[in-house]
Amino acid sequence: MVNWIHFPKNKPLDKVSAQIVKAFEAVDATIDSYTHQLKSDEVLTAVRPGLEALGFDVEKSKKSDDLVAVPVLYGVNGKIEKAFEADGYLSTAGYVIEVEAGRAVVNYQFLKDFFEACTMVGVDKLCIAVRNKYRAFNDFDRVCKFFEAMYASNRLGIPLSGLLIIGYRPRGCAWRHRYRQ
Repeated sequence: MVNWIHFPKNKPLDKVSAQIVKAFEAVDATIDSYTHQLKSDEVLTAVRPGLEALGFDVEKSKKSDDLVAVPVLYGVNGKIEKAFEADGYLSTAGYVIEVEAGRAVVNYQFLKDFFEACTMVGVDKLCIAVRNKYRAFNDFDRVCKFFEAMYASNRLGIPLSGLLIIGYRPRGCAWRHRYRQ
């Protein structure tokens, strides 16, 4: 089972976000973080067909031709001066996807993903996918609580109209019963 939450909480899940959730649910057994310790690129590979079916450009490898660059700044004659790479990008919807694994919370990678998406030209929505369980921690819960505090404080001007957090959930019985949400 895949967990998800959408911010801000006073807006319903949009159609593209709902389809992204379904793409993750379709590969749930493959990316189950209880039985697999997949790297983020391996999770992205599993979910890539579902995302591409939605029209996303998805990173295929770390080779420069296979990366998905989203502009941040333009320079002389409109040449892209600065861009950030995204795991997936749907330009028609202004939607970026980032898939993380072990370092999502440990190294605050989810915050880097959020910051980068906020600076990308034309990006209006972001999905960050994290493991539900990493070592002894519930990363999904920790990321959600962080963003809940950020949105509730209303102290930051957040330029995104939607933020979807996906937790690819462990299926193992002992963990599931202990951390059921």
